[in-house]
Amino acid sequence: MDRLDAFKTIAAQASRGELTFPANVNAALRLQQALNDPDCHIEAAAKLIQADPLLAARSVAIANSVAYNRSGTEISSVRAAVQRLGIRTLQSLVAALIVRQIGSEVTEPSLAAKINQLWEHTAHVAALSQVIARRVTHVDPDTALFAGIMHEVAGFYMLASASEFPEVMSGEPEDWVEHGEIDIGRGVMEHLCVPEGVVKAIESMWIGLRALPPETLGDTLLLANDLSPVHSPLHQRPGATTLQGARTIDFVVGEGTLHAIMTESAHEVQSLYAVLML
Repeated sequence: MDRLDAFKTIAAQASRGELTFPANVNAALRLQQALNDPDCHIEAAAKLIQADPLLAARSVAIANSVAYNRSGTEISSVRAAVQRLGIRTLQSLVAALIVRQIGSEVTEPSLAAKINQLWEHTAHVAALSQVIARRVTHVDPDTALFAGIMHEVAGFYMLASASEFPEVMSGEPEDWVEHGEIDIGRGVMEHLCVPEGVVKAIESMWIGLRALPPETLGDTLLLANDLSPVHSPLHQRPGATTLQGARTIDFVVGEGTLHAIMTESAHEVQSLYAVLML
């Protein structure tokens, strides 16, 4: 089997819902489904989060981060964290847990290193997306955070599948962009019940067309991706701005500029990134 056949096989399995996840991912998926229930209220959400020690700690940490603690008043209880964050931010935290756990059973050193770098990249893009959405594009920041977390989920699943399909690690990076990412990504996101609007925004990343100044959720993701100080270990999207070039991107936003806004928001981005890396 060559690389393209391996991609086709994984994509076909994904489209049929025949996905293999570690047991802890399945547990997190059940939690995600519970939080997605329109009848899930704050008290119920707090009990669900409290049952997972890691998620409970992250919830309190992100509630005390600069991005969510405008008053400077620290909290220490899960219930207070859930009240401050709201259900939608909790959904993003669970999504982060799911994405990180997809490759958690990989032990081969080079694959594990790629997974770790891909998560660093993802955490930067998610943190940047949230701030860019709120300060620049004015799309929903919670949706932008969630989309940033999910935007490389196909890559995580591909790397997790490499022990069964070692062919995926051979060949050129462009093969992944052209023949793997889109088909595998759609199947995995459908299985994870990613909302259609987020899927469409991530699909626009695959195409790689961005407006300047950015306006949409897809534009938000593309700009965050280009501004991320850590790039994906899998590929550079077609037409991507280099990391050095990304630092020179600037345009007027209201009465300010992108550079000024990102400088003002640097601590906020770093705070959110640090929580996602816990």
